[in-house]
Amino acid sequence: MEQQIQLNEHNKQEYPPMHTTEHIVNQTMIRLFGCGRSVSAHIERKKSKLDYQLNACPTEEQIKSLEEAVNEVIARHLPVTTEFITQEEAKGRFDLERLPEDASETVRVVKVGDYDECLCIGTHVANTSEIGTFKIISHDWDEESKRWRMRFKLV
Repeated sequence: MEQQIQLNEHNKQEYPPMHTTEHIVNQTMIRLFGCGRSVSAHIERKKSKLDYQLNACPTEEQIKSLEEAVNEVIARHLPVTTEFITQEEAKGRFDLERLPEDASETVRVVKVGDYDECLCIGTHVANTSEIGTFKIISHDWDEESKRWRMRFKLV
């Protein structure tokens, strides 16, 4: 008898190419800047924004490197897959701080090839070849809060 997986309801419908790009950008930021995943995100079809806690404002060269690295990952045509695990299995492997208090015992892991994996209930493309080209359209730095905000689109 096959068990029916029960997940929490999702309260929004993301644009899959943009949402998958968010995952790629998050992992690229971790690799390039040693920071965590975005502290806030607003993902939309036309343009999106992500905020990161950093020690210093990225240089223009670093921002260009970020854009190039994200596009290199997209160009690898990576499969985007899911797996279901228990919260207990997720401990130590993922940050569970962002899970809602009433999160289901079963959680979904979204994997972008061998590049990124994280807990997520959102919608995604099946392959990064469906994304297009990532373009950072603007960014700003808040020195007081040490927050870097980037705005991007897909073309």
